[in-house]
Amino acid sequence: MPESMDEIKKSLKKELDKSRYEHTLGVMYTAAALAMAHGGNIEQAMLAGLLHDCAKCIPNDEKFSMCKKNHIELTESEKENPALIHAKLGAFLAKEKYHVTDESILHAILVHTTGEPEMNLLDKIIYIADYIEPNRNKADNLPVVRPLSFQNLDAALFKILGDTLDYLKETGKKIDSLTEQTYEYYKSKKNEN
Repeated sequence: MPESMDEIKKSLKKELDKSRYEHTLGVMYTAAALAMAHGGNIEQAMLAGLLHDCAKCIPNDEKFSMCKKNHIELTESEKENPALIHAKLGAFLAKEKYHVTDESILHAILVHTTGEPEMNLLDKIIYIADYIEPNRNKADNLPVVRPLSFQNLDAALFKILGDTLDYLKETGKKIDSLTEQTYEYYKSKKNEN
């Protein structure tokens, strides 16, 4: 049985820094709003949003050792950019520490950073909510993406993926191949329409 939302909030408030905790609550409520707008399961969206960054504030060396200890395979991109590890580790902790057994919630946490081709409704909601929640203000196209997210998830996803890839290229950061594959998948879907 998963812990209650209140118990999880109390635990996360101790484990995350203040801005990450506020971001987490923003994602939880934004995910709920997107679920309402697109006919998703509100409780699943809230729980996935609440737990999506549960491993984010763990120091990198500890992330690596936890992954090794628990046989969590890491890609080369994750080894080179440890910030990506929190998605896999977060899905693991959601299951082991917070007793979440709903595979769709665990999967949404798993893919919320890189995305993946053929994401389901909950996957898209968490990926997008993480990007557009009210505390986020750095992305240039937020005024475009926010309303678009409530009209067309795939179009919003495609825009976010494109902007993310542009940002990573401009800043010289390592690009995870899964993000590129996800972008290409949604680009081909867009071209089909």
